[in-house]
Amino acid sequence: MTAHRFAPAGAMAIAVVSLLCAGCSSLPGASTNGSAPSSSASTAPSIPPESPIAPFTASPSIEPSAEPTPASPDVGPAMPEPPPASLAVEGGDPVVGELGSFTWRNSGSDAPWVPGTPMRVGRCEQLTLTLATDVRIETWTVRRTPTSTIGSGVIGMGEGSAEPVTFAAPPAGSWSVSVNVLFAGNLGSAAYYWLIAVD
Repeated sequence: MTAHRFAPAGAMAIAVVSLLCAGCSSLPGASTNGSAPSSSASTAPSIPPESPIAPFTASPSIEPSAEPTPASPDVGPAMPEPPPASLAVEGGDPVVGELGSFTWRNSGSDAPWVPGTPMRVGRCEQLTLTLATDVRIETWTVRRTPTSTIGSGVIGMGEGSAEPVTFAAPPAGSWSVSVNVLFAGNLGSAAYYWLIAVD
């Protein structure tokens, strides 16, 4: 029988390492030059570009077509009766009328037709009424009666539903003229009188 000689342990270790290296080089995707394997397909997901966002624009507000009617100013509780009213022709001095019957807030007074405050105007002149305070007038009527028969034979001279309160002077003669106004804002009503001499 032939006796086998065993290789030294160091030589056998080198042979085992060589076999392992040879096996690793045969694996798929392995690189023989020691560089890292490259990937043939990109693994990063495709991100579409962001769509532009239109800037926000506020819709214009819609204004009401008609302006609301302003309320009458607060004339204060200290005023116990309607404001004084004056008549004047263009370029003339205003004449304060005599207050007759009225309702004002929670009070009032009932009076008969009175002659009124005297004033003189020319024929066909335009008379304009103004109030002493900033109180709006909703409606108005103008009437006259001869001074010889005050309170009877009443004749209408004009009316309106807006300011200014303007009307033509009566015919030549002496007249008691009444201007009746209805105040806006449910403040009340009043009758003012003038004794007008027309030349």
